[in-house]
Amino acid sequence: MGKHYYSLNEYYKNKYNKKVYKLSISGGMTCPNRDGSIGCNGCIFCSEGGSGEFASSSALSIAEQLEHAINKVKSKTCDNAYIAYFQPFTNTYADVEYLRKIYYEAVKHDYIVGLSVATRPDCLEPEKIKLLSEINKIKPVSVELGLQTIHENTAEYIRRGYNLDVYDQVVKNLKREEIDVVTHIIIGLPYETKEMILDTVKYVGARTDGIKLQLLHVLENTDLANEYRAEKFKTLSMEEYTQIICEAIEILPQNVVIHRITGDGDKRSLISPLWSADKKKVLNYMNREFEKRNIVQGRNSI
Repeated sequence: MGKHYYSLNEYYKNKYNKKVYKLSISGGMTCPNRDGSIGCNGCIFCSEGGSGEFASSSALSIAEQLEHAINKVKSKTCDNAYIAYFQPFTNTYADVEYLRKIYYEAVKHDYIVGLSVATRPDCLEPEKIKLLSEINKIKPVSVELGLQTIHENTAEYIRRGYNLDVYDQVVKNLKREEIDVVTHIIIGLPYETKEMILDTVKYVGARTDGIKLQLLHVLENTDLANEYRAEKFKTLSMEEYTQIICEAIEILPQNVVIHRITGDGDKRSLISPLWSADKKKVLNYMNREFEKRNIVQGRNSI
């Protein structure tokens, strides 16, 4: 583990013995929370791009998207090792044969060392987990699950669309197939206290292989933006957010990979918190706080 926490970069270096970059691509899928299956407007915070603003256009083939994404980062690395990351919307929300086609099209390239699939727990039927298990025997697969919170009142408010027990069962099913699970949680959801947030961190830390700690962003053209403008809640300050992150790191078990400690909101549509737009400044501040407080992952884990 690194000085303060077990980062994704460190995990990749340990696993692949080289620098690895994730390439964000799109499978052209939507979400049951948008197409009317369980809802039409998506989660209350979700952007028009389905949290995939940095992905290539789904109008391109998978090979073209990968090439486009590599061109963005190739100057930063000589290792030519990448993870194919299906990011926007719900990337298991299609029939199995279509998923088979696009997943295999991604992993067939020598420079792709693994597959990462972002999805919802309620869109991982047994036949889809079987497909992911099949690919996992060829190249490592990880599945990212958008949980956001363990608290059912908040889940209903944000229109998540499934209960916590759905997440629990899918995590068990994926682990049975030795597929890594990465769980997304959002810090700063309306009406949640620090104690509630840390309860979510503790719960997830006992079940997941990796975690993304995501700052709540209020973005234009979301229902959350309407709630914010009506002054129904406030977003966190940088100091408040950092305090929560410090405590979260210390209660997470040492073996849980921390994929993210903040997040990038699209600056063109970001309403609040505006301080989050300067990622370099935010990370420098957080790292200084980690150093000052001598933060160590797992110090307070049970």
